[in-house]
Amino acid sequence: MSKSFKTSVNKTHDFDFTKAEIAALDIVQKSENDYHVLDGNQSYQATVLQTNFNKKSYTIQINGNSYEVRIADELDMLIDKLGLEVATEKKENDIKAPMPGLIVSVAVEVGQEVKEGDGILVLEAMKMENTLQAPKDGVVKSVAIQVGDKVEKNTILIEME
Repeated sequence: MSKSFKTSVNKTHDFDFTKAEIAALDIVQKSENDYHVLDGNQSYQATVLQTNFNKKSYTIQINGNSYEVRIADELDMLIDKLGLEVATEKKENDIKAPMPGLIVSVAVEVGQEVKEGDGILVLEAMKMENTLQAPKDGVVKSVAIQVGDKVEKNTILIEME
């Protein structure tokens, strides 16, 4: 059984993909967030404008048009089918690295008040810069990393109160 994904585009269109179908695309990375995609005889210019790993949502521009894309994998679909809450909805005090990467910038300091959704740091992973956002309103309790640090997945980056 091949791994499958469900995507929702602009909350109006749903698409299902398998890992094999994604691998069959001819994708060339032109720069940090820009890609050229060839699907059959169709050519697409794609730019990743914004990412939110906690909500698995992305803003992508394809051939000049912007799209809000949400991606669900098999586990997300099972959780939804069972009517359970997704763990990312739980508001935690620790902000952890969603994947291994390099800390490019830190936009907060200890004692600073932040609002839910505020960009708090930038993590470079797989040649893409990803802005991590505050999961809730609060005050920064501690910053465990600094610019230039290499981090592993689930490393605590920032603690909030």
